[in-house]
Amino acid sequence: QVQLVESGGGLVQAGGSLRLSCAASGPTLSRYDMAWFRQGPGKERDFVAAISWGGSSTHYADSVQGRFTISRDIAKNTMYLQMNSLKPDDTALYSCAAGPRGLSWPPVRGELYGNWGQGTQVTVSS
Repeated sequence: QVQLVESGGGLVQAGGSLRLSCAASGPTLSRYDMAWFRQGPGKERDFVAAISWGGSSTHYADSVQGRFTISRDIAKNTMYLQMNSLKPDDTALYSCAAGPRGLSWPPVRGELYGNWGQGTQVTVSS
Protein backbone atom coordinates (compact mmCIF):
# COMPACT_ATOMS: atom_id res chain seq x y z
CA GLN A 1 0.00 0.00 0.00
CA VAL A 2 1.55 3.29 -1.08
CA GLN A 3 1.47 6.20 1.35
CA LEU A 4 1.29 9.74 0.00
CA VAL A 5 2.34 13.02 1.60
CA GLU A 6 1.76 16.38 -0.08
CA SER A 7 3.77 19.54 0.51
CA GLY A 8 4.43 22.88 -1.13
CA GLY A 9 1.18 24.67 -0.52
CA GLY A 10 0.96 28.19 0.82
CA LEU A 11 -0.25 31.73 0.29
CA VAL A 12 0.54 33.38 -3.03
CA GLN A 13 -0.67 36.43 -4.90
CA ALA A 14 -2.67 36.13 -8.08
CA GLY A 15 -0.36 35.60 -11.01
CA GLY A 16 2.20 33.80 -8.89
CA SER A 17 3.44 30.23 -8.95
CA LEU A 18 3.73 27.27 -6.62
CA ARG A 19 5.03 23.74 -7.00
CA LEU A 20 3.29 21.01 -5.07
CA SER A 21 5.00 17.73 -4.26
CA CYS A 22 3.50 14.34 -3.50
CA ALA A 23 6.08 12.06 -1.90
CA ALA A 24 5.31 8.37 -1.95
CA SER A 25 6.58 5.72 0.41
CA GLY A 26 6.28 2.05 -0.32
CA PRO A 27 5.85 0.78 -3.88
CA THR A 28 7.28 2.76 -6.78
CA LEU A 29 5.02 5.31 -8.44
CA SER A 30 5.51 3.48 -11.73
CA ARG A 31 2.95 0.97 -10.45
CA TYR A 32 0.22 3.59 -10.31
CA ASP A 33 -1.79 6.02 -12.36
CA MET A 34 -1.59 9.23 -10.35
CA ALA A 35 -3.62 12.40 -10.08
CA TRP A 36 -4.17 15.68 -8.31
CA PHE A 37 -7.57 16.74 -7.04
CA ARG A 38 -8.68 19.86 -5.22
CA GLN A 39 -11.53 20.94 -3.02
CA GLY A 40 -12.29 24.61 -2.59
CA PRO A 41 -14.27 26.10 0.32
CA GLY A 42 -17.88 25.01 0.07
CA LYS A 43 -17.21 23.09 -3.14
CA GLU A 44 -17.04 19.48 -4.20
CA ARG A 45 -13.74 17.77 -4.90
CA ASP A 46 -12.63 18.37 -8.48
CA PHE A 47 -10.15 16.65 -10.75
CA VAL A 48 -7.09 18.74 -11.61
CA ALA A 49 -4.56 16.61 -13.50
CA ALA A 50 -3.47 13.01 -14.03
CA ILE A 51 -0.36 11.21 -15.21
CA SER A 52 -0.24 7.61 -16.38
CA TRP A 53 1.85 4.92 -14.72
CA GLY A 54 4.37 5.02 -17.58
CA GLY A 55 4.49 8.80 -17.59
CA SER A 56 3.61 9.04 -21.26
CA SER A 57 0.08 10.35 -20.85
CA THR A 58 -1.21 13.38 -18.98
CA HIS A 59 -4.63 14.97 -18.75
CA TYR A 60 -5.78 18.29 -17.32
CA ALA A 61 -9.03 19.88 -16.29
CA ASP A 62 -10.04 22.66 -18.68
CA SER A 63 -9.72 25.19 -15.86
CA VAL A 64 -5.98 24.56 -15.42
CA GLN A 65 -4.95 23.58 -18.95
CA GLY A 66 -1.95 25.64 -20.04
CA ARG A 67 -1.23 26.87 -16.50
CA PHE A 68 -0.52 23.68 -14.53
CA THR A 69 1.93 20.88 -15.33
CA ILE A 70 1.93 17.43 -13.75
CA SER A 71 5.14 15.44 -13.65
CA ARG A 72 6.95 12.85 -11.60
CA ASP A 73 10.45 11.76 -10.67
CA ILE A 74 10.59 7.99 -10.32
CA ALA A 75 14.04 8.10 -8.73
CA LYS A 76 12.62 10.29 -5.95
CA ASN A 77 9.27 8.49 -5.97
CA THR A 78 7.61 11.90 -6.06
CA MET A 79 4.93 13.50 -8.19
CA TYR A 80 4.71 17.24 -8.78
CA LEU A 81 2.19 19.86 -9.81
CA GLN A 82 3.71 23.06 -11.15
CA MET A 83 1.09 25.79 -10.92
CA ASN A 84 1.63 29.05 -12.80
CA SER A 85 -0.54 32.11 -13.34
CA LEU A 86 -2.51 31.29 -10.23
CA LYS A 87 -5.96 32.77 -9.76
CA PRO A 88 -8.08 33.26 -6.63
CA ASP A 89 -10.38 30.50 -7.97
CA ASP A 90 -7.46 28.07 -7.59
CA THR A 91 -7.72 28.41 -3.81
CA ALA A 92 -8.33 24.90 -2.45
CA LEU A 93 -7.00 21.95 -0.55
CA TYR A 94 -4.94 19.99 -3.06
CA SER A 95 -4.64 16.22 -2.65
CA CYS A 96 -2.70 13.63 -4.58
CA ALA A 97 -4.08 10.19 -5.33
CA ALA A 98 -2.80 6.86 -6.62
CA GLY A 99 -4.80 4.26 -8.47
CA PRO A 100 -4.08 0.93 -10.12
CA ARG A 101 -2.20 1.37 -13.38
CA GLY A 102 -4.11 0.98 -16.57
CA LEU A 103 -7.18 2.99 -15.58
CA SER A 104 -9.58 3.94 -18.34
CA TRP A 105 -8.19 7.20 -19.69
CA PRO A 106 -8.65 9.93 -18.68
CA PRO A 107 -9.15 8.88 -15.04
CA VAL A 108 -10.97 11.94 -13.73
CA ARG A 109 -13.24 10.28 -11.16
CA GLY A 110 -12.01 10.26 -7.59
CA GLU A 111 -13.49 6.84 -6.86
CA LEU A 112 -10.92 5.28 -9.22
CA TYR A 113 -8.16 6.04 -6.73
CA GLY A 114 -7.63 3.97 -3.62
CA ASN A 115 -4.78 5.89 -2.00
CA TRP A 116 -4.90 9.53 -0.96
CA GLY A 117 -2.68 11.99 0.80
CA GLN A 118 -3.86 14.37 3.51
CA GLY A 119 -3.72 17.43 1.29
CA THR A 120 -1.88 20.73 1.19
CA GLN A 121 -3.63 24.11 1.27
CA VAL A 122 -3.18 26.60 -1.54
CA THR A 123 -4.52 30.11 -1.06
CA VAL A 124 -4.36 32.67 -3.84
CA SER A 125 -4.99 36.28 -2.90
CA SER A 126 -6.31 38.87 -5.34
